Amino acid sequence: MMRSILDLPCGRVSYLDFHPADAVRTVVLLHGGGTDSAELSWGEVGPRLATCGFRVIAPDHPGCGESPLPSWRVTQQRLVAYVGELVDALGLNSYAIGGLSLGGGLSMGHVLARPERVVAALLLDSYGLMPRLAGGRQILAWAMQRIGLLDSTTRWMATNRTMLSWSLTSLIRDSARRTPELIAAVLVAAHNPGFAAFEQWQSDELLWNRLKTDYTPQLPTFPRPALIVHGDRDAGVPLARARAAAALIPHAELKVVAGAGHWVQRDQPDVVIAAVVDFLRRLPAP
Repeated sequence: MMRSILDLPCGRVSYLDFHPADAVRTVVLLHGGGTDSAELSWGEVGPRLATCGFRVIAPDHPGCGESPLPSWRVTQQRLVAYVGELVDALGLNSYAIGGLSLGGGLSMGHVLARPERVVAALLLDSYGLMPRLAGGRQILAWAMQRIGLLDSTTRWMATNRTMLSWSLTSLIRDSARRTPELIAAVLVAAHNPGFAAFEQWQSDELLWNRLKTDYTPQLPTFPRPALIVHGDRDAGVPLARARAAAALIPHAELKVVAGAGHWVQRDQPDVVIAAVVDFLRRLPAP
């Protein structure tokens, strides 16, 4: 694994590069929101995919991980543009792209905007598949956001060890995977600028009656094959949304991960990695 820096039009971005000697394909993996980073989401996945012959590039989004907070306001549209700047700067001519949660939404946005060099998408418990928050929480979350309570509560839960341990139970259902090392890493990450970036994004995305970004109407014309991986115990993005997306995308496969929560590759890494490798190996040769 190598960590490098790119100076993009959007600003400086740090990324991890897992590069086997004879890579058969390049895969760009995008992490989720909040305290997430390339290392947290893909630190285990990247080396294992590289062992299978895939080059993995995993950036820290602007303001997350080791990438500094940008001068511009963080929105879904601006983050999708940054992904395009990243693949251009790396000179990638053929690649699969995927991500978790927010990263899945960015992957969809990128494929819909610039499909020419993309061979496939990997959508893990993805954002962008529903018009509003699940469980009737939309207007409450919007109201909390407006008065600053949503941001302060999220920060408190991520920086308090007891509350963080409790909140991780819905993200990672397997208690054995909620290790002291992971909790310590998330606590450290919670003091990075990532929260400020996520708060900007969340403020832009949360409207009183809907989410600003919902790619569902565009899925029937999604131009590339997609693997949708989804934990059946994801409390944030219901499995029904993943099933609906798989039915709408012309060339989609759905892998339901039994017993897994939202942070699916952290919860059931063996199942997720096996599904991803199988899917990538069945794609036409680059």
